Amino acid sequence: MTNLISNADARRIFLAKQGLSAPPNRVLTKSGLLQLIHDLGFVQIDSIQWVERAHHQILFSRNQTYRREHLTTLLEKDGALFEHWTHDASILPSSFFRYWKHKFRREEEVLVDRWRKWRGEGFEDAFDETYERVSRDGAIMAREIKADGHVSGGWWNWHPNKTALEYFWRTGKFAISGRSNFQKVYDLVERVIPAEFHEPEVSREEFVDWACRSALTRLGFATHGEIAAFWALVSPDEAKGWVTAHRDELTEILIEPALGGKPRPSWAFSDFLDTLDDYPAAPPRIRVLSPFDPMIRDRNRTERLFGFFYRIEIFVPEPKREYGYYVFPLLEGDRLIGRIDMKADRRKGSLDVRRLWLEPGVKPSAGRLEKLAAELDRVARFAGVERVEMLDGWRG
Repeated sequence: MTNLISNADARRIFLAKQGLSAPPNRVLTKSGLLQLIHDLGFVQIDSIQWVERAHHQILFSRNQTYRREHLTTLLEKDGALFEHWTHDASILPSSFFRYWKHKFRREEEVLVDRWRKWRGEGFEDAFDETYERVSRDGAIMAREIKADGHVSGGWWNWHPNKTALEYFWRTGKFAISGRSNFQKVYDLVERVIPAEFHEPEVSREEFVDWACRSALTRLGFATHGEIAAFWALVSPDEAKGWVTAHRDELTEILIEPALGGKPRPSWAFSDFLDTLDDYPAAPPRIRVLSPFDPMIRDRNRTERLFGFFYRIEIFVPEPKREYGYYVFPLLEGDRLIGRIDMKADRRKGSLDVRRLWLEPGVKPSAGRLEKLAAELDRVARFAGVERVEMLDGWRG
C-alpha cells in the first residue's frame, strides 16, 4: 500500500528543505551562509534590481541577518562558491565543481554548433586571441576587450570577444572571479576555483547518481521529472533510470495536492516516513519572496503544493499583464497568500508599494496587515531605503 502524505505535511517538509523553517533572526555567520547555500543547492542570479538583486533577496528571505559581504568573500576571495548554470545563472558551492565538468563537456558539444547558427560562420575567430589575452593579462571584463566601433546590446548582439568569454565560461575554461556593477569579471578557472575542488574526476554513472540523489535530498519528495529538472543536469530518462536502479533505497508515496484532485505519485528516500515529524513548521511571519526564489522555481510544483499560480511577467507586453512587471509572492507560514507590486526608489529613499493582491479566501485582517507592514519595513531597511510608502490604490 502506497502511503498518502497530506498536503500540510508536504508543504511543511518542502519549506524546511528550502531553508524557510529555520528561525529567521538567528545570527547567520559566513560559514552558516555557505552551509545554507549548500543545503539549497543553488541561488539564482538575476540582474534586475527592482527592490534588491535576486540572490540577495533569496538569502535575506531565509535569514534577516544575512550580510552581502559574506557572500562576496565566499565568491571572490575564498573560492568556496562559484557561478555557473543550472536551469539559469546561479551561485553554487565549489564542492559541486567537479560534477559540473560533465556539464562543461556537454556544453562543448552543443554550444559551437548552436552559436554558429546564431552568429554565422567565423564567429570563433576571436577565441584564441581572447584565451591568450586572459591567460597573459589576467582577469578581464567584456568591455575591456571589445572591438572598436561595436555597439553593445543584449546577448543577441555580443561582440566576438564577449562570445568567446561566455563560451570559455560555459565550458569551464574560465570562471567568474567577481563582478563590477554586476558585469562579469572573467579569469582562468584555475586562478578562481581552488585546486581542492577540481578533483577527483567522477564517472558518468557517479555524476548521474550525485545529480539525482542530491536533487531528491533537497526536494524531499519528487517525480523523476522533478528530480531531473532540479539541476537541469540530467535527462528525465536518466532520472527515471536512476530511480529504477536505486529502488531498494526509495519508497513510493502519494502527495495530496492543495486544491483537491488526484494525489501525485512521488519518490522519497526509504526513511522518509520515519522522519515526517522531524521537520519544524515554518515561522508564522509574512515574507516577501524573490520571483526567482528556488522554492517557487518549479511553477507546476508550486501550484500543486500551494494552490498558487505564479508567472513572472517581465516578458509579457504591458497591456497583457495580469499583475505587473516584477511582482513578489508573499509567504505567510506555510501558505502563499498573495503577491505585491513594489519598487525601491533610491532617489526618494522609499519602498513604493503599488498594489497588493491577496489570494481568494485570504482576508486583509488587521493582524495580517500588521505582519505585512513589519516585513515591508524589514525589506526597506535591507534595500537601503528609509521608509515604506503605500501609493494610492495599493489595496485595489
